[in-house]
Amino acid sequence: MPSRCAIVWCVLMLSGCGTLPDGKGWGEEATPLPGWERVQTSAINAAKDPWTWGPLLGAAAFQIDDFDRRASDWAREHTPVFGSERSARQWSDDLRSASSYAHYVTIAATPSGNAPGEWLLNKLKGTLVGVAAVSATGQITNHMKEASDRERPNGADGESFPSGHTSSSAVHTRLASRNLQSIEMSDGTRAALDVGLHALTIGTSWARIEAGWHYPADTLFSMALGNFMAAFINDAFMGLSAPNASLALQPVDGGAVVQMNLRF
Repeated sequence: MPSRCAIVWCVLMLSGCGTLPDGKGWGEEATPLPGWERVQTSAINAAKDPWTWGPLLGAAAFQIDDFDRRASDWAREHTPVFGSERSARQWSDDLRSASSYAHYVTIAATPSGNAPGEWLLNKLKGTLVGVAAVSATGQITNHMKEASDRERPNGADGESFPSGHTSSSAVHTRLASRNLQSIEMSDGTRAALDVGLHALTIGTSWARIEAGWHYPADTLFSMALGNFMAAFINDAFMGLSAPNASLALQPVDGGAVVQMNLRF
């Protein structure tokens, strides 16, 4: 087993050599001073991201007619996915850990330069941006838990809102998704990996509900929080080009339309 892990690590290290299409290494342009315009643009884009406003709309919908509590009670009673509250709790830990591993694996695989010194410096700078996003998400989550004092469905304590497991998984998987954009692969492979990353966060979210530690609104809000922080901090401080596609909800008379923007 150790030898297999060593082989996998060597493959990742080698795949992380080389440069981005513009000739620079991943992490090379990371900066603590990106400028107000870039910060503002990144915050707006992160707020418009469907993985930010989508879960927020879902969390709001669960407040209608006490649906949040009724859905939580049903999930705890039936545990349709994980079979028991104990199993769901274990799965939530495992899926959160898998999200973290996925993030750091993609860091290793990003092309950060050919020269060892350059490669190491770029990796360090890029990794620090991700660590900042993860740390900020954790801090915000903890402060909100203290401020909200919402009792958990199982009555264990008053730290139900928001979900630390879900926000942690969301920030890690979204950072991993951003890193995939810097790794050379087919569009189909990248899309499949993105689906897998989102599945980790969704699975973590539902496991926390079945385990009785959170209501659906808690985890949905946390999903939005983690995605927002990852997208905002990565796009503002990494110095990389903006994603090629974005999705936005545009209100119109009598309803709303979903608008996709593509950059060529």
